Amino acid sequence: MLQNQIMIQNTITALIKDKRTVQDIKELQQKITEFLHGKIPEDQFRGIRTSKGVYSQRQPGVQMVRIKLPLGKITFTQLLRIADVADEFANGILHITTRQDIQIYGVSLHKTPELWAKLEQDGITLRGSGGNTVRNITASPTAGIDQKEPFDITPYAYEVFTYFLHNPVSQEMGRKVKIAFSASEEDSAFTYIHDLGFIPKIKTVNAESKRGFKVVLGGGLGAQPAIAHVANEFLPEDQLIPFIESVLRVFGRYGERNNRHKARLKFLIQKLGLENMLLLIEKERMANGSKSYPVSNLFNYMPALPSPKEQNTEIKNPGQYQQWLDTNVIQQKQQGLYGVFIKMPGGDITAGQVKELVQAIQPFAATEMRLTQNQGLLLKYIRQELLPAVFVNLNKLGWAVPGFDSSAHITTCRGTNTCNMAITNSMGLAGVLEKLIDEEYAILIYNRDIKIKISGCMNSCGQHGLAHIGFHGSSVKVNEKTLPAVQVLLGGGTVGDGEGRIADKIIKVPTKRAPGVLRLVLNDYAGNAVTEERFHQYYDRKGKDYFYQLLKPLAELSTIVEDDYVDWENENPYKTAIGTGECAGVIIDLSEALFQEADQKLEKAKAAFEAGSFADAIFYAYSTFICAAKAVLLKKNVNPGSQYALILEFDKYFIDPIQGLGYVSFYDLVLQINKHQPSKDFARVYIRKAGEFAAIIRNK
Repeated sequence: MLQNQIMIQNTITALIKDKRTVQDIKELQQKITEFLHGKIPEDQFRGIRTSKGVYSQRQPGVQMVRIKLPLGKITFTQLLRIADVADEFANGILHITTRQDIQIYGVSLHKTPELWAKLEQDGITLRGSGGNTVRNITASPTAGIDQKEPFDITPYAYEVFTYFLHNPVSQEMGRKVKIAFSASEEDSAFTYIHDLGFIPKIKTVNAESKRGFKVVLGGGLGAQPAIAHVANEFLPEDQLIPFIESVLRVFGRYGERNNRHKARLKFLIQKLGLENMLLLIEKERMANGSKSYPVSNLFNYMPALPSPKEQNTEIKNPGQYQQWLDTNVIQQKQQGLYGVFIKMPGGDITAGQVKELVQAIQPFAATEMRLTQNQGLLLKYIRQELLPAVFVNLNKLGWAVPGFDSSAHITTCRGTNTCNMAITNSMGLAGVLEKLIDEEYAILIYNRDIKIKISGCMNSCGQHGLAHIGFHGSSVKVNEKTLPAVQVLLGGGTVGDGEGRIADKIIKVPTKRAPGVLRLVLNDYAGNAVTEERFHQYYDRKGKDYFYQLLKPLAELSTIVEDDYVDWENENPYKTAIGTGECAGVIIDLSEALFQEADQKLEKAKAAFEAGSFADAIFYAYSTFICAAKAVLLKKNVNPGSQYALILEFDKYFIDPIQGLGYVSFYDLVLQINKHQPSKDFARVYIRKAGEFAAIIRNK
């Protein structure tokens, strides 16, 4: 095993140029070895691996690996690389998520460093795809080609990804932070359910057009959904990254760290109030590495277009071709060029299908594609005369199914197929409902007003909370036996320009009756909606109780039959088997482990100082203070819920060491971080004080 580790490390060093990435992969390998030898407890190791996108599966002994693809940007080469990795290390299935990642399944833990190294050869990372980090930066898939966009948000969103990928401010927060950029006021990236959301705006100042962003803050789905607050109607473009950094600093210091169910930005805003939150964000600007951060990569991206030979394509099914054109093809803002959407049921595609797909479409489209929030794929920069050839090639492989992003295109998580937290088989239900629509409501391939979304549990990976018609997994007891059920939700969705609606919970029904729910709602809408009335208007006019009464007969448990005890795509009676969620990457707090972490942070502070990264060096020194202080407080069984509470609590027990360092209080010492510019002189003094503090307090 040791020889194999050495071989892998040599491979990593030889193939990857970025030293930080090499260190990341080697560190993961080292921690895996320590864990397998019993040197790291499971709770602590969980936080390490999830921050690198390695999650346990429902199936014992194997891992799910989440691959981070900022903005859903992916090239043919990268997609083929992921397919090869899925074949070599996993079960050969690629799953596109609602956050524009790709997940693969069935990976052995000890193989994950090698897997990561192979991905990095084509610029693909796992860092920050899970755990308490800034997660994948998502964006409208049409950014850059959208006819309605004020400007292309792609370079801004990608710069945010790059800036925070290794930034210490974004690595060890109380919980995850999700960021989204929409291309226009249509808000196709759903900014309103993100911790931070940005919508491009143009403002005229002194007869000059200025770029900026509308900012929304503190949204989220899950068990307690919240719509984001408007934080700024127009944030100048050069203030984008400084603002985000200030938000992360405030969240890191004031956010909850003990109760993971309250450890999101939306709860911090509820606690502090939006006005106080914005004041703290402004105060933190002092500590930022940049007070202004212009994004320079603003060129109009035009990829090299392929030049295939003349196509004499015969369309044998013109009706289907026209449906495909009407529902899956868009005209780009670039004259004469088109985007083509590919609908992927459930977001799943096999490695073999990937290779066939790339071979079929590579001659006709730009090399860069986009993964979409509804688990599909967008091809770009296709010339109009090549659309018939693209259709024919896709249709041969079964990928020219019409109705992209329509009512017939259902979003779903993987549910009990792989997820520890899932309660029901969401993918099985999605397949049943899509078949129902195809057979009974085929016209809905043209309807983009009603969105149907399914999650296997309340955590909303399938985004049921923003669906017009949503379902999430649940269960009910009948005759001392448990049967699979779904919570029905109605009325959610996008309003536009950072505004949205959270779906109302209506009623819970056995999951086998979900098709009946969909029929009743669709039939009632078709029969009772007034002319030109959209679903939101119809739902608001009828009211929540109307739909409760409409669906109540389906919730009646006295009419249960044996089949109701069996979930979709299962043969045996249902059994609940819910594991521990890992989305927060919880880390156990042990005093000695924290002192060791303080030492590591101090070394990182010194290294960053030597590299001239003074803001990073200061933040690492701040983390040294926090880790050492928490370690000694834990010895007294004191465990404050946030870093700010810890700073205040510390002075109640240990004031003498602080005064010995020449400060009135720990508060006064530690929060020097946001009272000084991140200069070389301040960094030197702050790092020295952190080292002195850690050494003194260790003996208390």
